[in-house]
Amino acid sequence: MAAEPILAAAHVSLRFGGVRALTDVSFHVNPGEVFSIIGPNGAGKTSMVNCISGRYRPTEGRVLFDGRDITHLRPSRRAGLGIGRTFQNLALFGHMTVLDNIMVGRHHLLRHGFATGMLYWLGGAQREELAHRREVEEIIDFLEIQHVRKAVAGTLPYGLRKRVELARAIALKPKLILLDEPMAGMNLEEKEDMARYILDLNEEWGMTVLMIEHDMGVVMDISHRVMVLDFGRKIAEGTPEHVMADEHVRRAYLGQADEAVAEDAAEAAAP
Repeated sequence: MAAEPILAAAHVSLRFGGVRALTDVSFHVNPGEVFSIIGPNGAGKTSMVNCISGRYRPTEGRVLFDGRDITHLRPSRRAGLGIGRTFQNLALFGHMTVLDNIMVGRHHLLRHGFATGMLYWLGGAQREELAHRREVEEIIDFLEIQHVRKAVAGTLPYGLRKRVELARAIALKPKLILLDEPMAGMNLEEKEDMARYILDLNEEWGMTVLMIEHDMGVVMDISHRVMVLDFGRKIAEGTPEHVMADEHVRRAYLGQADEAVAEDAAEAAAP
């Protein structure tokens, strides 16, 4: 028997005044998948992720997570249920250290408040902090950022800051992690490293991944399924090979001039 989807969007539409950002978009993500959303600039990709994370509330339709309707839940409640995310534009606390930025991601997991914190040495607050620190150190080792753990985040090169933001999202211990262009602005080596981290998160850490990404090589290499948006509407969904061989996708996303890529995609989809 097939597992229930971990995430489902049902007929989601989003309007800003007279502007339609999304129109009747439905899709689902299965547990354990790497699911990518692609499309031209302005296609509605980030708007869709914002509807999932709670930054936007759909004008119509529903978003379900683990079978629960989360359409009207605040972003913090969704994080508590197990949805983590990164942002297209970095959203780190630039004046804080790498370690402290990652610890912020553990905030909703803390059980001791102000009262028990005053009894730090006598209560369980000290043990709790040490346990969280151990988990954060595991994430730091995983992403190979040990050498900058005490550095101020705002002073780091762009590629390392992207890794720190991913670390903070992982610190939430999410079941589903939303990655908004995790490789934007990176060089080839940085992209290869990030792709490896995402695959390891999926295969070894058991996280389901929903990713927006423009690098089609990465999408083809690591995605199980892909959805294509164009002008806020879904125009295709399926395996990377199937989607990239679709005529509507080639016209909307690749452009008619990109014949070599279109031919390669068609050959990859052939039996």
